[in-house]
Amino acid sequence: KKDIQATREQTDRRFCRMSQCAVPVLDEYYLGITAIITVAQQFLFFLIAAGLKFDKVTDFAGCSNFVVVVLVTFLLAQSFFLRQVLVTIASLLWGFRLTGYLFYRILVTGTDERFDDKNRGFSFEFALFWFVQAVWVMVVSSPVVILNSRCVDVPMGAADWVGLAMWLIGWLIETVGDQQKFNFRQNPANKGRYCDIGLWKISRHPNYFGEIFLWWGIFITCSAVFEYEMWVSIVGPLFLTFLLFYVSGIPLLEDSADKKHGSKPEYLDYKKSTSVLIPFPPSWFRDLPPVVKLCLFFEFPLYSRVLNNRDASLETGLNNPSAIDPTGTAPKEEEASGARLLSPEGVRPRVGSAAFGGGEERGYQAEA
Repeated sequence: KKDIQATREQTDRRFCRMSQCAVPVLDEYYLGITAIITVAQQFLFFLIAAGLKFDKVTDFAGCSNFVVVVLVTFLLAQSFFLRQVLVTIASLLWGFRLTGYLFYRILVTGTDERFDDKNRGFSFEFALFWFVQAVWVMVVSSPVVILNSRCVDVPMGAADWVGLAMWLIGWLIETVGDQQKFNFRQNPANKGRYCDIGLWKISRHPNYFGEIFLWWGIFITCSAVFEYEMWVSIVGPLFLTFLLFYVSGIPLLEDSADKKHGSKPEYLDYKKSTSVLIPFPPSWFRDLPPVVKLCLFFEFPLYSRVLNNRDASLETGLNNPSAIDPTGTAPKEEEASGARLLSPEGVRPRVGSAAFGGGEERGYQAEA
């Protein structure tokens, strides 16, 4: 009985210091108040942006919304335990850095090219952007919001420190990669060139690697207090990873770069020898078997669809000259081969979208 009582007292001290926690607001996980704050902030900034046809607040609205949500839930819960404090500080550092960086960048560049071919007013396509941004804030912040709602003081273990180390590594890589790319683009001597300096020598998208890595680290540290339905917040890092891998992150930027530089031998060599995401020595990556690049380094065919389609079109043109010459006059072989050098009209990358995960060039925050 004494052992059982001691165990219960220890459990109470470790997990249930309820006197230090505030009363839940709307629901015990603060998801309701998070949704209200997010919808209100995004709707307000949408009215400002659409009414003034002003696109300098898009990324500021997304990243600052994340900061507000994390800070409000932390202060409401008053669960000032080591885990909650460290995760909240880490999230705020990410949010403040990205908010300031993206806002400064839009002031320097002057416009958000994502919306050059869209109606910046009260249109469905512009409203859809703000809706997706609101979803991004609520989903990606969910592990931190749920952690802050828990009045539990679970001691930090090895896995928790690994998660925080992952956050730090990812945050540093994202920060350095963003700044290197921004500085490269600001140098007039680099106009028309692709970025292959610094971290961009060993990864074609180091900022995306940092973004994904840090949020999985945050989730690992948060998850130590999760029970039952709280594990649904794994959708946060999964949603982020999916966006960058398959939707508006890497695919858009690879398409854009291939259209701009696909006729340059040095660019093709860079693409062949540089990992798409995970930093890795180019001299080693170049000689890896394709199946290893696919399975371990995520070098999906999707990321070379522009080059593959161009090669297929060229082959079709050589085998069937009338397919590229409506008059039926076969072009000379030199002219057909030269068609390989013609770059189709480029597609603008989605620059700086806070709703699509943070940093330099977000399609989710697309590379500039």
